Amino acid sequence: MTSATTPPVDRRSLRRAFLASLSGTALEWYDFTAYSAAAALVFPRLFFPAADPLTGTLLAFSTYAVGYVSRPLGGVVFGRLGDVIGRKQVLVLTLVLIGVATFLIGALPTYATIGVAAPVVLVLLRFAQGVGVGGEWGGAVLLSSEFGDPHRRGFWASAAQVGPPAGNLLSNGVLAVLTAALSDAAFLSWGWRVTFLLSGVLVAFGLWIRLKLEDTPVFRAIEQSGDRSEAPIKEVFATERRGLLTGVLSRIGPDVTYALFTVFVLSYGTTHGFSRGQVLAATLIAATLQLGLIPLAGALSDRVNRRGLYAVAAAGAAIWPFVFFPAIGGGSFPLLVLGVVVGLVLHSFMYGPQAAFIIEQFSPRLRYTGSSLAYTIAGLFGGALAPLAFAALNGRFGSWLPVALYVLVAGLLTLTGLSMGRDPQPAEDEAYLARAGA
Repeated sequence: MTSATTPPVDRRSLRRAFLASLSGTALEWYDFTAYSAAAALVFPRLFFPAADPLTGTLLAFSTYAVGYVSRPLGGVVFGRLGDVIGRKQVLVLTLVLIGVATFLIGALPTYATIGVAAPVVLVLLRFAQGVGVGGEWGGAVLLSSEFGDPHRRGFWASAAQVGPPAGNLLSNGVLAVLTAALSDAAFLSWGWRVTFLLSGVLVAFGLWIRLKLEDTPVFRAIEQSGDRSEAPIKEVFATERRGLLTGVLSRIGPDVTYALFTVFVLSYGTTHGFSRGQVLAATLIAATLQLGLIPLAGALSDRVNRRGLYAVAAAGAAIWPFVFFPAIGGGSFPLLVLGVVVGLVLHSFMYGPQAAFIIEQFSPRLRYTGSSLAYTIAGLFGGALAPLAFAALNGRFGSWLPVALYVLVAGLLTLTGLSMGRDPQPAEDEAYLARAGA
């Protein structure tokens, strides 16, 4: 439903904004998947030889910490800039930073060529990736949603949310082709580099789209009204702490659920009667379905109460592991596929409305900063910790029950965040646009 006070939408700019938003987060998750695969298959042999203790430490640090630890820095730096100088300019910077760092990883000399400098530079490039990612998400969400009708924000904001399954599928597809076409020696020698170097295509496409866009109508209206914040970080912590806490808590459950059904399921499944190929097939089937389900969930949240839809999915996701683990205990592949699909369907119905829900917790003039901080802080407590916690709990107790309880607690935290949140306030955008004559 569109309000009579909502200005006409520039459909061409809106389509470009949707593609620009999707391409940036797709690049982010393409990089994440490529790096994770290379860390398991390539980096230990080419960059972190076991004979050197220092490089072993660097391997653990780069794989499990740097990419997440650096994200809040990106959220602080680029989130602030996004509310001060504009969404478009910052999103060009973050895309270039992520893309250049990824491309350079593909071109980086190995330990055999430049010694310990190789893993050091690899860690630094991983750090740079994380900084860029920390500033990318909030801006990508705003780019698509602030060009669209604020009454349909759930759908337009979901563009950024399609990035994870799209990037994962694209990266896994490239890896599958390379491993099928090349011998192990060729893949280890140069084939793995192709995955990273191809990220340049995504960067070029994303820049082409983003450079053609003006800044969002909402930000231009904020500028024209003279209401732009000069100290958005200070203002968020001073005046919008509730929104920040709501945003952080609302992300934890979806992050933990995604980690369970895309990361932990690989190690758990292969030690409980399934081949790696079977587990990968289950996750890829579910990820493919997410390409359509995430925008569908976002659009549905525009027609029903957004918090309510999110909460129903969060409750389902919190309970599902107690069904999933016993169901796959007998080694049935169809039940594995069904279990993973249901898990990621529930994730989709949290993740689709999530972007709109989080940015709606902040006033328009502080949205980039607030949403970026919520995204990156939640990532530390959700996506970063969950795979390690799952492995530690399963190893310590030899049972799936502690893992399921961990997911349950994460779901309860998200339900708490949703109960604290506010419903959409499209009138806030419309007021700025009306004052600026947009």
